[in-house]
Amino acid sequence: MKNFKYLFLVLIFASGKSFSQAIPQEGTDIINDFLILADGFASPASESAAYQATAGWFTSARALEPWKVDVSLHANALFVPSSKKEFTVKDNDFTNLTINDGDRGAVIPTAFGTDSEVMFNGSFMGEDFSFQAIEGIDKGALFYPFAQVSVGLPYGFQLGVRALPELEVDGSKFSTYGVGLKHNFSQYFRFNDEEDLQVAGIIAYDIFDVKYEFQQISVPNLVNLDLIDVSAGVWMAEVMASKKYENFEIFGALGVAQSDFEYEFGGDGIALGLVNSNLATLNDKEAQFKGDIGFNLYFEKFKISTMATAGKFVNLNIGLHFLL
Repeated sequence: MKNFKYLFLVLIFASGKSFSQAIPQEGTDIINDFLILADGFASPASESAAYQATAGWFTSARALEPWKVDVSLHANALFVPSSKKEFTVKDNDFTNLTINDGDRGAVIPTAFGTDSEVMFNGSFMGEDFSFQAIEGIDKGALFYPFAQVSVGLPYGFQLGVRALPELEVDGSKFSTYGVGLKHNFSQYFRFNDEEDLQVAGIIAYDIFDVKYEFQQISVPNLVNLDLIDVSAGVWMAEVMASKKYENFEIFGALGVAQSDFEYEFGGDGIALGLVNSNLATLNDKEAQFKGDIGFNLYFEKFKISTMATAGKFVNLNIGLHFLL
């Protein structure tokens, strides 16, 4: 009987009807319920992308001399506030799913949250199923490295590129790539010695991707889900000021970051395509204001930079720069 039901769905789909027509209404209801859980689980991760992706682009308003190179290795730490570790769902949020056999509501983890004993129950084509709330990575801070290369250009410009191929960190898989451009404005001022106040404008674009694996959610004859992928394209624009005192330099910046983020489930089953098609309705754009403050310590052939970024999250970046 189970095989017959599965074959029935496949045959409907193969007959030429749209995928949404091939799925019974209760299947569509389950998918819509999954979207509620996915949105609450992944939203903090998408918000944090603006802080992680834009950290440490430039740590001085002064531009490198033309064709001078700065090769740097960075350690990044995102600190997660408790408000971003959990969210609340109510029984009347769902059409098919119920919470803990009838509870009216529950607090469940986001991607940054901890374990959960909350269970969801549902029924599809006469068969009951249940699954545990998706558990987060249970981290108050996320640490990961990346490498960056910057080169000085004529007319007070400086170009930077950065990369982190996919790396598993704290149970998640991160990757980031980006390009940034800085232009020094102080060159147009009357006072522009090395230790005068320096001002610059910065623009950057980053692609930031993080994959969260979780215990498989299985709805027999419909879909199996075991991963959610949060991908963000982040534009940043900011104004930076810095001042150097011998081998010490302090800097600060104010700007805005806009994230265009997308979600996608990983798994299998005849409804996976429809799940991700509907999940695309959660794709969104979000602009966030951010402030940076930090300092540099200069040595003969290298410098050490620190940068703290504040907003909805706090991000700390430490870099070791080799000046070539």
